[in-house]
Amino acid sequence: MGLSMRKHYIDNLRWITLLILIPFHISMAWNVWGEPNYIFFEGNRLISSIVIFFSPYFMPLLFVLAGISTRFALEKRTIKEYLIERVKRLFVPLVFGILALMPIMSYIGDRFNYSYDGGFFEHYVVFFTRFTDLTGADGGFSPGQFWFILYLLIISVVSVGVLSLIKKVNFKPQKSIPFWLVFVLGLPLPLLSECLSIGGKSLAEYTYLFLLGYFVFTDEKIVSKAEKNSRLLLCIGLAATILNVYLFIWVDKEYFLLNNIANYSSEWIMVIALIGLAKRYFNFNGKVSNYMKTRSFLFYIYHFIWVVLFQYLLYEICGNHALIIFAGTLILSYFMTFVCCEISMRIPFLRFVTGTKYTPNK
Repeated sequence: MGLSMRKHYIDNLRWITLLILIPFHISMAWNVWGEPNYIFFEGNRLISSIVIFFSPYFMPLLFVLAGISTRFALEKRTIKEYLIERVKRLFVPLVFGILALMPIMSYIGDRFNYSYDGGFFEHYVVFFTRFTDLTGADGGFSPGQFWFILYLLIISVVSVGVLSLIKKVNFKPQKSIPFWLVFVLGLPLPLLSECLSIGGKSLAEYTYLFLLGYFVFTDEKIVSKAEKNSRLLLCIGLAATILNVYLFIWVDKEYFLLNNIANYSSEWIMVIALIGLAKRYFNFNGKVSNYMKTRSFLFYIYHFIWVVLFQYLLYEICGNHALIIFAGTLILSYFMTFVCCEISMRIPFLRFVTGTKYTPNK
């Protein structure tokens, strides 16, 4: 299979996964485990279940896909070219997001949660001088959703160093690993989850997932096996995911070991299943997929600010009506996020600060 064919299902799976972020981040306003959020109403088990249903696997999947994409990118670019591209694509948007977007979200969080009554520009000082839990819910500094870009930048640079070393020692696996070993490779995930962890996000775990994407899921035989068994794996993964939701949200008694087994089983099996399903059903190219592929990174950059803003405004207008706030925020956030994507596509400065090339939808 040619490289161009392989990229279709990877890119399609990426933008489909990113679309989940709006309902995911909306739902965080009702979480029942007490995690600080820019907007927090009250605990709601049903809405919280949305977060726990997706959280085990959707960020791990994005790092695996990033590792796959890096393998393909390094087949076409030198390491120097790749690193320059990473600076343009990741570092510049990271700085833009932290300087321009995160202070707005933190300001809204401070107003909503702590009744801050100062001006927005005055709050800039608060944002860059208050360092607490890094959530931004108290008005303090937070990288927000840009933690993913920061981690990806660090992992990309570190991984290139590791890959250069491997190349120097001339390490070249001669054959595919057996498919059962792919499942064994998921066993270190619980151990790595607490290593180099900031705010519950493990740099060690995500680096490992990135490298698994690079080395394992670029192997056509492995992906074909995942495709062949994708429906069975999806059933097993969904069973683990639903059990994880039930144990974490709906059972008052704590089953720590069983809950963790369900959580990490969901994480790894769903990653394998979704890659296999994408290969089976999403390996195509068309107007919609082309449009979404060129705007998925912009979608990631802009989506969260609209979620926070509309939740704040709808609460002020409608009061604490969960259904109205959820549905209204969902619709308005998707609309305004894509409006921002289109504006950014057409303004050179915004294309630069978001690491985007202009690609008209054909």
